[in-house]
Amino acid sequence: MAKEAVFTMKLEPELRDAFMAAAQREDRPASQIVREMMRDFVNQDREYVAWLQKKVDEARADVAAGRVYSQEEVKAHMDELFADLERKSREAAE
Repeated sequence: MAKEAVFTMKLEPELRDAFMAAAQREDRPASQIVREMMRDFVNQDREYVAWLQKKVDEARADVAAGRVYSQEEVKAHMDELFADLERKSREAAE
């Protein structure tokens, strides 16, 4: 990839020195590490948005298919799960 832009930033000298030392220990150019971190940061946002959209689409499909539960049904189910966990915890302690 051709270098087309210069990115300048201000940071504490201690942080710069620690970063440069870490890059040197890895035998990698600091600029390469910064580019990777920037790409990871940008992609992380895209991955989260895609994950969130998938969850929304799944929820909408569930509603459209009638796979919905009332608050009372959810609470009753969770109460059962918690009771089961408490029982298992007591049995393990005995």
